[in-house]
Amino acid sequence: MAERAVAVPAVGHAAERLATALGRVPWWAWVLAVYSASRVVTTSILMAFAARQEDNPWTEASPGYLDFARLWDGHWYWIIAAVGYPDEIPRDDDGLAQENAWAFMPVYPMLVRAGLGLTGGGSAIDFAAVAVTISVVAGGAAALLFHALLRRWMSAGAAMLGTALFCVAPLSPIYQVAYAEALHLALLFLALLLVLERRWAPLAVVVTVMALTRPSGLAFALLLTLVWLWRWRRARRGIEPFGMRERVTLLSVTAVAGFAGLAWPGIVALATGDFLGYTDTELAWRRPYIGDVHLVPFTPWWQGAQWWLGDVLGPVALVTVLLLAACAFALPAMRRMPVELRCWIVAYALYLLAVFFPQSSTFRLLVPLAPALGAIALGIVSVGNGTLGRRLPRAAVGPVRGVLAVLAIAIGIAGQVLWVHLGWWVDAYDWTPP
Repeated sequence: MAERAVAVPAVGHAAERLATALGRVPWWAWVLAVYSASRVVTTSILMAFAARQEDNPWTEASPGYLDFARLWDGHWYWIIAAVGYPDEIPRDDDGLAQENAWAFMPVYPMLVRAGLGLTGGGSAIDFAAVAVTISVVAGGAAALLFHALLRRWMSAGAAMLGTALFCVAPLSPIYQVAYAEALHLALLFLALLLVLERRWAPLAVVVTVMALTRPSGLAFALLLTLVWLWRWRRARRGIEPFGMRERVTLLSVTAVAGFAGLAWPGIVALATGDFLGYTDTELAWRRPYIGDVHLVPFTPWWQGAQWWLGDVLGPVALVTVLLLAACAFALPAMRRMPVELRCWIVAYALYLLAVFFPQSSTFRLLVPLAPALGAIALGIVSVGNGTLGRRLPRAAVGPVRGVLAVLAIAIGIAGQVLWVHLGWWVDAYDWTPP
């Protein structure tokens, strides 16, 4: 009995020492640990599908990881990294633009080209090794910046849960393949941090690079326009100063973002002598769905809804989804999000609605809306604080939060399996590119 009496306090002291030691681990180490663990899970999912992969236009059957990671648009990035862009827009006998490398912005493939120059490689597997390395490192940087972004408006625990949701999100395999999304996310989160901190000068540089990595400059210009109007209104009400110098600076950065958003179409026009080369190239990817159409803002989603679900059900489904998305801004967790981040969600969503056609790759285009994951995490850790939550027994609040957190992570991992199956993995009848 004496030994047991001594053992219990000893166990308690050991637990306290362990908790103290864990508490000394810096936040960035926790984030990188979560990101690394998520990469193990995602790699396992990708390799399980690679083992079942049949012959396809890019790889042989049952390819290794690097070959499997360079499917789809990865092949276009390899072409750009290896030989650059074509001198002109390829067109068919009817003058219609065909799919070509000008659809892909230059920062990521040029960074890969620089990596290939340093390593001396040039084969497809060399490209994949460099491209995946850049993506994985950029994904880790994105996770760190995402956590820093969340910490601006929520507790450490909620921010860590939000970061975990980001790391295991259904589209998170994109962080470790030969795509530009991970690099773009790192730049985007850095840009949003600079907006929250109102560091306008470095923001102009970051936004310019970001806009030449993935299409986002015009959306960011709209974000900054909304922020300018919000700040001006607060100043008019005497809530917060918004001096003339900052007004002019913010307007200047907004103009930079707008020009950056238009830069690539302009570069394509100058390089090829084809004024509509970029937009015609983008339209080539939607031609198999709806034929040869002109780009009229805010019509692609209506056309897509009709194509996917019919002339009646499609528009009804589209309007319903948009109304539900709008109503989500009334949720307590969303209302606690900084106005600047809510403005980004609105601006980017409007940009997608204006120019993109909904198809299987649209899920990938939704990834920049990741700050919404923070609201989900905040909603989970806030269970028990609202009117409905107060009805829970105090002892049940913690377990309920834990179950919801585990469920959200499990849904993310299950979503990865579904997305890799529907989008990344190539079957004999595949027409759902990621």
